[in-house]
Amino acid sequence: MARLLLLSLPGLVAICAVHGIFMDRLASKKLCADDECVYTISLARAQEDFNAPDCRFINVKKGQQIYVYSKLVKENGAGEFWAGSVYGDGEEDEMGTVGYFPSSLVEEQHVYQEATKEVPTTDIDFFCE
Repeated sequence: MARLLLLSLPGLVAICAVHGIFMDRLASKKLCADDECVYTISLARAQEDFNAPDCRFINVKKGQQIYVYSKLVKENGAGEFWAGSVYGDGEEDEMGTVGYFPSSLVEEQHVYQEATKEVPTTDIDFFCE
């Protein structure tokens, strides 16, 4: 699905095609270390492999380290997911890509800041390119 963006600059109008899709929300709230959810909460290590079921998620291999940026608030019996990016050996194409993974998959190794700020999720949290 392509979306069109209309950019208006003084004396110039540009139309850009943006490819992507807004996926279903996994939760309506998330816990972060700050109001903008930009600071790293913790460093975790994967205890098993995880294959991403869709573009909202990241692939993780056992033993990889993951920087955790937010933790979705569990709702209606749904599984608990955290957002982060893979760090370390293997799957170089996944490094730096932020996505969700099951919290049960990892063990936190080091907590940098407590996730005490409850922030509403937005459509962009579940946007896939």
